[in-house]
Amino acid sequence: MTDLHPAPQDLLPRTVRRRVKIGLVAGGLGTYWPQFPGLLPRLQESARYVSERFRGMDAEVTDVGFVSDAQEGAAAAERLRQADCDVIVLFLATYLTSSMVLPIAQRSGAPVLVVDLQPTARMNHAETDTGDWLAYCGQCPVPELGNVFRRAGIPFRSVSGWLEQDAAWRRIERWVAGARVRGALRHARHGLMGHLYPGMLDVSTDLTLLPATFGSHVEVLELDDLRSRVEQVTDEEVRERTALAREIFHVDGSVAEDDFAWGARVSVGLDRLVDDFGLDTLAYYHRGLDGELHERLAAGMILGATLLTGRGVPTTGEYELRTTVAQLVTDVAGAGGSFCEIQALNFDDDVVEMGHDGPAHLGNSAGRPLLRGLGVYHGKRGWGVSVELDVRPGPVTLLGVGQDADGGLSFVVSEGAVVPGPLLEIGNTTSRVDFGRDPGEWVDAWSATGVGHHWSLALGHRAGDLRAAADLLGVPFRTV
Repeated sequence: MTDLHPAPQDLLPRTVRRRVKIGLVAGGLGTYWPQFPGLLPRLQESARYVSERFRGMDAEVTDVGFVSDAQEGAAAAERLRQADCDVIVLFLATYLTSSMVLPIAQRSGAPVLVVDLQPTARMNHAETDTGDWLAYCGQCPVPELGNVFRRAGIPFRSVSGWLEQDAAWRRIERWVAGARVRGALRHARHGLMGHLYPGMLDVSTDLTLLPATFGSHVEVLELDDLRSRVEQVTDEEVRERTALAREIFHVDGSVAEDDFAWGARVSVGLDRLVDDFGLDTLAYYHRGLDGELHERLAAGMILGATLLTGRGVPTTGEYELRTTVAQLVTDVAGAGGSFCEIQALNFDDDVVEMGHDGPAHLGNSAGRPLLRGLGVYHGKRGWGVSVELDVRPGPVTLLGVGQDADGGLSFVVSEGAVVPGPLLEIGNTTSRVDFGRDPGEWVDAWSATGVGHHWSLALGHRAGDLRAAADLLGVPFRTV
């Protein structure tokens, strides 16, 4: 592979999603304003700074202003409820009573983050009077709110710091990243086409579970929905798609031209399917029989599914609905996310070799990916072209969406590092992941979480962002 070509994902138009929606309200106790005339303008200036910081996070911010009493808090709650936010931020500019903000947490329909940022790292005690001190008193009500939220059955989360403190804003940005995931899942449309891979009981997912847990929609599709669109693809569109593929991939000599053209034709049909149904993800599988059309459709999806995944629409085989959700989460978090399973263990190098045949995430590629011709897809019927790429070396995070005995979903995460070394050359996405422990022990611990057969392999160490997302979504979070 070589890096002389443009990055593969740069050749593809990214899908456009709604921006994360942040509700913002600042507040302080109105009793102070007539007592200390300069206090409110100072606090409002801090609130404007906070608002601008959030607007700089590629967010749609609904700023309902500054509240000074319980009545204004209730009015703010109604405005925030109508805004349909992914997260609501309460900026405590100074002390306020819990009665002023509890209605916001109760009525707004969104998780709440309490933020208290004093003006500077410390007070100048010799020059600080009572009015100046009150500007530093945003931390004062935090324990009060924690108690009231707990008694009201509302999850409590907070960030305390000072106004321009980088560490505090990094913690806040983690919650915004989590809210971005929550927003994507609340509005996601997941396509499910074909049928369950026979015998894979862990893959089976109750279709009501995603709407009930996240608010997502599951669109049940048939292979004929794809067939009808593939039949409408023109020869010119096939030529354009193969030309694009040649820019993105190195086409190995094992690729048969007829198989390449078929994969390109299916790819164009897949794009139309995704557009027509407004899909954010697609999971598929069809067993097929004796080369019939539906078998050929399923076998021809790898090229198109990889291109869609690279655009930000995870498209995954083996009917893995929960793993496409995991891939969507990591992609929205800016970390890519390839379909993944354990392939082998290397006890000499202490690495877990993992990857998968079929679609891959082009944003994960260490260089120019390869299209390889396969006469046999192991464990599946059909033949055609497959994608082979190396995940770039460096920190990575695994995210699996597990399912428990009570039916509930969970986020299961492990951080490691991709390290260089020999890889399979069989048309798979492969990587050697070092988790800093005996690979056999890691497999045992990972498998005990309820993660399932597959997961998303994403770039960077993202456990903090994913923990925040799980908290905002109300699902358990487990790490290995």
